[in-house]
Amino acid sequence: MGRGKNRRGRSKPGQGKCSPKPDTVPGTRTEIPEPNHLLTMGDTSAQKRFQRKGSKQANGSSMISSVPTLEEKLAEKQEREKIVLWRRPIQTLNYFSRECGILSAEYMIKLWNNKKSVLLIAMLIGGYYAAYKTPGPHHPLLQSVAKECWWCAWWLWLGILSSVGLGTGLHTFLLYLGPHIASVTLAAYSCNSVEFPSPPYPDDIMCPEEEVAAKEMSIFTIMSKVRLEAFMWGAGTALGELPPYFMARGARLSGYDPDDEEMAEFEELQRLKERPEDMSFIDRVKLSVEKLVERVGFFGILACASIPNPLFDLAGITCGHFLVPFWTFFGATLIGKAIIKMHIQKMFVIIAFNESLLARAVGLLAFVPVIGSKLEQPFKSFLEKQKKKFHRKPGTSPESQDGVNIIAWIFEKFILLMVAYFIISIINSFAQSYHKRKHKMERENKLAKD
Repeated sequence: MGRGKNRRGRSKPGQGKCSPKPDTVPGTRTEIPEPNHLLTMGDTSAQKRFQRKGSKQANGSSMISSVPTLEEKLAEKQEREKIVLWRRPIQTLNYFSRECGILSAEYMIKLWNNKKSVLLIAMLIGGYYAAYKTPGPHHPLLQSVAKECWWCAWWLWLGILSSVGLGTGLHTFLLYLGPHIASVTLAAYSCNSVEFPSPPYPDDIMCPEEEVAAKEMSIFTIMSKVRLEAFMWGAGTALGELPPYFMARGARLSGYDPDDEEMAEFEELQRLKERPEDMSFIDRVKLSVEKLVERVGFFGILACASIPNPLFDLAGITCGHFLVPFWTFFGATLIGKAIIKMHIQKMFVIIAFNESLLARAVGLLAFVPVIGSKLEQPFKSFLEKQKKKFHRKPGTSPESQDGVNIIAWIFEKFILLMVAYFIISIINSFAQSYHKRKHKMERENKLAKD
C-alpha cells in the first residue's frame, strides 16, 4: 500500500529484475483494512498513517497502529462523557488542573518563542502606564482613551465568550448586550434624548439636566448610540468562530486525523451524502449550508454569518476543510456578524422596547388566564420605576428610590446561574480534553515500545 509496497517491490543488489522480492511474508498481514468510520475523500490522513506504518514494517513483524478501532473509540467516548463534576468531582477537578497546567506551559513556550513581540508590547504598555500616571495636559486625553479601550475590550470579550463557548456558549447577547440596548431605548424615549451625562453613563443612565425640546425619537438615533458596543460584540463573535476553522484547516494540511467530536458531525455528514434516503430534515439543512459555503465562497459565508445561524460552526469547519483562504472566511464572517446581523438585532430590540409598543404588550398580559393580572402588575411597576430612575437627580442612588424589584432580582439570579453553568462547562470540557490527551499519549507510547 503506497510507499510500503513500492519499497518492497524494489530489486536489491544481486537480484535480477525477473526475481522480485515476494510481496507476502508467511505469518504477516499484507492488507490493512481501512476503518469504515473514517472518510474516504481523496488521500485521507488515516491512509497516510497506514502508509507510514507499512513503510516501517520489518520482515515477519507488524507494528500496532496508533489508530483506535471503532469499538475503542466508542468505549473511550462513553468513559469521557462520565467525567463531569456531578458524577466524578474529584477526577474531574484533577484532570481540569492537569489540563490547565499543560495549556499554561504550552502558552508560556509560545510566548518565549515570540519574546521580541512580547517585549515590544510590554514596553508599549509600560510607556502608556507611565504617561497615564504622570500629571500634565495629556492626562485627560489618556483617561478618555483608556476608558474607551476598556469599554471596547469588555464587549469584544463578551462576544468571544458567546461564540466560542467551550462546548456550551455564554449567551451574552441575552444577558448583557440585549438588556443594555433595551435600557438605552427606554431611556431615550423617556428622556427624549440620547445625550446621557457621562459619567455615570454607560454604567448608569440618567436623563440630561437640560430640558430637551419635544421631538420624535428616531430608531436610527438610538442605533447610533449603541453602535460601538454592538460592533465590538459582533467582532468578538467573529473571532470566536476561528477555532473550528483552524482545527479543520490544520487537520487537512497536516494529514492528521483528529479524534475530536467537533469533526464527527462533519464526517457523518460526508458519509450521508452517499445515502440521501437516511438524511433527516436537520441533516439536509446542514448539507445546504455546506453546499452554499463551498460553491458560493465569500458571499455564501457572508449570507450564513448575516443571520442568526446555529449551524455556523459547521460552515467554519467546512471552510477550513476545503482550505478557504483565511481572509475570505474571516472577512465575510466579520462583515456578516459585526455589521449586518448586529444591525438586524439592534433594530429588533429597539422596536420591541418602543415605549408605545411595550405599553401595549404589558397591557396584553392582563388577558392571560389565571396569572394575567399577577404578571401585569410587576411589569408595570418595573417600567414606572425605570422611568423614575432615568429622571432622578444627580448624586441620588437608584436603590434608595426604587427599592427591590422582583423582575430585576430574578434577572440577576438568572445571570448568576448562567455564569455558574458556563464555568462548570469549562471545567468539564478541560477535564475531558485531558482524558482525550491522556489516552492519545498512551497509544503513542505503546506504539513506540512495539
